[in-house]
Amino acid sequence: MTQPKSDAKTSAAPHLLVLHGPNLNLLGSREPQHYGAATLADIDAALSRRASAAGLVLATFQTNHEGAMVERIHAARQEGVARIIINPAAWTHTSVAIRDALAAVAIPFIEVHLSNVHAREPFRHHSYFSDLAQGVIAGLGQASYHLALEFFINQLSGD
Repeated sequence: MTQPKSDAKTSAAPHLLVLHGPNLNLLGSREPQHYGAATLADIDAALSRRASAAGLVLATFQTNHEGAMVERIHAARQEGVARIIINPAAWTHTSVAIRDALAAVAIPFIEVHLSNVHAREPFRHHSYFSDLAQGVIAGLGQASYHLALEFFINQLSGD
């Protein structure tokens, strides 16, 4: 489990939270034909550098435990998180609890996926999050995260 990399209460800059679901801690070695060669640490480091350059505070969190994800989402509201980028991974297709947590905190979020879930097994075509998300980006590898971040950077800067 990756702990938050920064504390929103220590900065007046907009705070973003990137959430990674189950098995994403195995990126770089897990099914590279679907998920690419970048590790989760690579993705988080690149996102952190870009957010910092834009004057934003970015925290990341990965867990394989659904309850921990729900609790992290709840904490985001108390921390004043402005936007969330979430790759719910397998929970995309199964978790009403995480969906309800995102709905309850009402923080705008973008759902991202490394692989094109619509070009994969039929059970992966349904998402419990997409109808609540501000947008969905799938199938572009780690660029899915970067595009979501760029959108929020533009949105928060008023562009």
